[in-house]
Amino acid sequence: MSNKDNKELRPTKMRGVAFPKAKYGVILAVIIIIVVNIIYYKETIFSFFK
Repeated sequence: MSNKDNKELRPTKMRGVAFPKAKYGVILAVIIIIVVNIIYYKETIFSFFK
């Protein structure tokens, strides 16, 4: 296979889009999970401090 075959993997409309690094997606997912859990379990978390 040539290098041209490897470069043509993305669809035509997606070639100009700069995708972020995967590690930023993982960090963002972890932050979202933590924030949602803090909002959802807010009363339980604050009851430990009383």
